[in-house]
Amino acid sequence: MDIQEKIIKAFEEAGQEMRSGEIAEKAGLDKKDVDKAIKKMKEAGTIISPKRCFYNIKK
Repeated sequence: MDIQEKIIKAFEEAGQEMRSGEIAEKAGLDKKDVDKAIKKMKEAGTIISPKRCFYNIKK
């Protein structure tokens, strides 16, 4: 399972928007890796940022 899959799984389990630090903790990943993956996922349109510093999967 790659980082993006782990991030999506963390969102599905949480069922709410989260900060990158919370995502890293829930997914068991390093925050720096999560930040890089979030940037790519935002560009691809996989996740959105409903408010500053919070993220959620696009539904």
